[in-house]
Amino acid sequence: MGNFESLPVRSDLVGLKPYGAPHLDVPVQLNVNENAYPIPDVVVESMRSAVDGHFAGLNRYPDREFEDLRGHLVSYLDGVNRRAGGAVDLSPEMIWAGNGSNEVLSHIVQAFGGPGRTVLGFTPSYSMHPLIATGTGASWQSSARNDDFALDADAVGAEVADVDPDIVFLCTPNNPTGTSIGLDVIEAAYDNCSGIVIVDEAYAEFSRPARPSAMTLLAGRPRLVVSRTMSKAFACAGLRLGYAIAAPELIDVLRLVRLPYHLSDITQVLACTALEHADVLLDNVDRLIDSRDRISQHLRDVGFTVFPSDSNFVLFGNISSPQTLWQRLLDRGILIRDIGITHHARVNAGTEVETTAFLRAIDEILGEDPGILLPAG
Repeated sequence: MGNFESLPVRSDLVGLKPYGAPHLDVPVQLNVNENAYPIPDVVVESMRSAVDGHFAGLNRYPDREFEDLRGHLVSYLDGVNRRAGGAVDLSPEMIWAGNGSNEVLSHIVQAFGGPGRTVLGFTPSYSMHPLIATGTGASWQSSARNDDFALDADAVGAEVADVDPDIVFLCTPNNPTGTSIGLDVIEAAYDNCSGIVIVDEAYAEFSRPARPSAMTLLAGRPRLVVSRTMSKAFACAGLRLGYAIAAPELIDVLRLVRLPYHLSDITQVLACTALEHADVLLDNVDRLIDSRDRISQHLRDVGFTVFPSDSNFVLFGNISSPQTLWQRLLDRGILIRDIGITHHARVNAGTEVETTAFLRAIDEILGEDPGILLPAG
């Protein structure tokens, strides 16, 4: 980053670092929780055909209310909730979408945060949450998770009641730990404040068995909002499409802060086409879950501590130097994530070939230097 001293930057931004992960051209990239499998050819062809009919109309602005996309998302989410055993009465008026879930979260915090307001999160969690909050001028306050990175309803309820925040962030499955929270935790947060409760469910499709979504709690809770994404399970990270589900009155407020025509026509068409092929795109979710579970078991067997994961990644600990392990894997063409938690690192599930390469490299590294593991006791 450049030198800000000569610029009239907001004082609360001075000293902050932008979000980012190393983007290195290596054979096995397991560091940013992408879906390791490319979009299947049949879906690519459908996307190409769908977009072809829209090029001539690019001189016109896109549908500002993305009505077709809303309908597709409702149909998809109805299936999600049925499979998880919790039907939810959804309507298009309850859906919001943006360029990735980060933009959706930004809209929510712009509308309900800002100067003089407080945003509470339970860390470690997604590092963009505090950046989104402070970017609006709101104050960020964090509360530490339990030693096992879990959250319980009583503790969350007490913390929320004590802080009385304007916005609460809850992430389930949580990034970077992979752990999930119960619906009772969300209820406790909601019942103990008068602010907005955001439940970030970016990785929800990777939980097996499928856990009931926070969407099942929306009835009678107009301050609750659930965010999701098509970047992970749908393998559409490059498409940039995230969405939120909430009461129509909350969704309506977001129109006050969104930029005009913020979703391009091409984005909307591609997202609708992807949703029409949801069954094909989600076929690879089970393969990634198999890779995740394989990674978890192997890392546990060779002496690392491993945290239960409902996501497409694994947090593991008992590492003497995460930076050393990161570098030795990189030397072998494998990129994982040093997420800044002492003695821990994160790796996302890859293809079967990528997973094998990572686990083989782990064994080689431990064979050369058992000291990568912390001493017992």
